[in-house]
Amino acid sequence: MNILVINCGSSSLKFQLIDMTNESVAAKGLCERIGIDGSRIVYSPAGKDKITIESPMPTHTEAIKLVLDCLTDKENGVIDSLAAINAVGHRVVHGGEKFADSIIINDEVIKVVEECNELAPLHNPANLIGINVCRELMPGVPMVAVFDTAFHQTMPPKAYLYGLPIKAYKEYKIRRYGFHGTSHKFVSKEIANYLGKKPEDLRTIVCHLGNGASICAVDHGKSVDTSMGFTPLAGLVMGTRSGDIDPAIVEYYANKEGLTLAETINVLNKKSGMDGLTGGKSDFRDLEAGYNEGDEACVNAIEIFCYNVARFVGAYVAAMNGVDAIAFTAGIGENSGFVRGKVCEYLGYLGITIDPEENAKRGENLTISTPDSKVKVCVIPTNEELMIARDTKALVEG
Repeated sequence: MNILVINCGSSSLKFQLIDMTNESVAAKGLCERIGIDGSRIVYSPAGKDKITIESPMPTHTEAIKLVLDCLTDKENGVIDSLAAINAVGHRVVHGGEKFADSIIINDEVIKVVEECNELAPLHNPANLIGINVCRELMPGVPMVAVFDTAFHQTMPPKAYLYGLPIKAYKEYKIRRYGFHGTSHKFVSKEIANYLGKKPEDLRTIVCHLGNGASICAVDHGKSVDTSMGFTPLAGLVMGTRSGDIDPAIVEYYANKEGLTLAETINVLNKKSGMDGLTGGKSDFRDLEAGYNEGDEACVNAIEIFCYNVARFVGAYVAAMNGVDAIAFTAGIGENSGFVRGKVCEYLGYLGITIDPEENAKRGENLTISTPDSKVKVCVIPTNEELMIARDTKALVEG
């Protein structure tokens, strides 16, 4: 079974064609600058050189057509015709409270996703465009929606309700939703398999640390708490996001700077976090270099980041009354032994000790804790596309 995975953004489109007989990637790529001058596709067929094609893409329709043309191209394609695509899995950011799992797309599903647009105004409309274009270009091919928020729908009210007037939840659905659910689901399953266990046997904390970062408490296979909230702005201090702050700061800062509410939220989302603390550095390679050179801003930023990760880990140990395994994943989590080591320095009270030699490695499933560590600490590379494909396959095969 060949499954095409589509991740449609407002001006970009990522894709992978995955052969589910062995879960190998037949081809992958990225359409950039959709609706903007200079649009192009970067296409990588397995076993061949990367190909870059500059082509006008005024809408997502042209982008998806170009993707399908690349996949079926006589010279560099990986399938003979579109008939070889058995299903399409679509990443959808927000499913609200409507979807606790992935679902086969029909008109009713699209209607409900549209109702969630106000919860993710920058993402859901773009996701829907991708779905509608694929339905038009590949009629009869099963389509599946995989939601970033679905995995966290198992959180209990004590974890997802805010201390606001209950009207805020009952009428406006203001609550903690959480994000990165596809990654947290994949990694919590993968670490269990790697350790020779079932997800239902473990209390796991997944640390998805990238430019956007979140932590999830997975209690015997189910998400019971997560650091992101009503939006991805909450939780950890991130690359450009502030993470949790005192809500009263918003009004105070806006008044001091003469900003509107929307402008202030933009600062919290795009000009804060590591970038704000250092005056322009959000790439952890630059931050680590600055840290090692004694740059005070970089030192503070990394210390704040690692402290916050450890603080959430500690909270989720309490939430689950213990922890059996901790997984680091995503760009920083997979590649920065420096950050992993600093986070784990806070966790000695759990009986955790780290093997420096193993912690220096990256790019593979590995255990970085010592054999006598009371909690297994692992690096598990995430693969959201594969998780989308697996969910799609399971639903299509029934």
